[in-house]
Amino acid sequence: MFNAITDIPGIKVGHSSDLKGYTGCTVILCEAGAVSGIDVRGSASGTRQVDALGMSHIVDKVHAILLCGGSSFGLEAATGVSNYLEQKGVGFDVGITRIPIVPTAVIFDLFFGDHKARPTAKMGYQACEAAAAAEVAEGSVGAGVGAVVGKLFEMQRGMKGGLGTCSVAMPDSLKVGALVVVNAFGDIIDNITGKIIVGLRKTEDSTELDNTVNCLKQGIVKKRFGMVNTTLGVVATNAAFSKRDITKVAQMAQGGLIKTISPVHTTFDGDLVFALSTGELEADVNMVGVLAEFVLAEAIKRAVKKADGFGILPAFRDINKGWKTALRARVPR
Repeated sequence: MFNAITDIPGIKVGHSSDLKGYTGCTVILCEAGAVSGIDVRGSASGTRQVDALGMSHIVDKVHAILLCGGSSFGLEAATGVSNYLEQKGVGFDVGITRIPIVPTAVIFDLFFGDHKARPTAKMGYQACEAAAAAEVAEGSVGAGVGAVVGKLFEMQRGMKGGLGTCSVAMPDSLKVGALVVVNAFGDIIDNITGKIIVGLRKTEDSTELDNTVNCLKQGIVKKRFGMVNTTLGVVATNAAFSKRDITKVAQMAQGGLIKTISPVHTTFDGDLVFALSTGELEADVNMVGVLAEFVLAEAIKRAVKKADGFGILPAFRDINKGWKTALRARVPR
């Protein structure tokens, strides 16, 4: 067990990271096909090919999920994933060829690094080449490279977000896993203690945490352009579900966001959850939904705890240090 979404049979994960422009993409491959659903609750999502997940759509399975930085520009990376799968003969059979079904979602990370640096088709292809059913790198990697949280005052008082994963196995062989990219407008909460883990800071030069919800209650509102935040989740199970049931799992998994992000599902966020069913095991949809909520919440906390701020913003690892001291220690001068 890797304590990762790759514990689900048929799932591989690969990253491609641009550590100069500070962006990247992460692919979740399911080359044998997976029944998939989606639940979108944020108001600023950026997606491609998610119409294939609709109940009435002719497509019955997907072959990959792609998560990207770069806002809508990053959707280009999906072409690389499609090319990779086409070369392997993977996709929806249309007679003359097979068309890979690759639902894709993006985060806005253009403020963190070089706004001209976006995931490309080449990076999407490279992520597929790197994909494996193995331990998954977490933190500031792949689609999590440029992720930031706590952005009521834009980047200046935010902290580093990232990418995390988690899984759980039941005695009857049922498995549920999650992978998430955390780029939220709000703060990240420990759902056990109720304390803020990372998020809005009181000043630009400190790591003392503020509280976004309290600020909103005091009348401090964000008025500028809002499409700069999003949490993208993927949950997967080896249970056998219909589109309707796996979509219900995606809906229930949103509880993981609700328990760990505050506020969540705002007009500034494009929050969504994909769900994948890869197996033949019979299982109760409500139990799987509860487990999906659990692993997604755990993955969110892992994402920010493993993040690296690259000397640009403080991360969880810097929170017990003076931010300026941590910055001097990590950035050559």
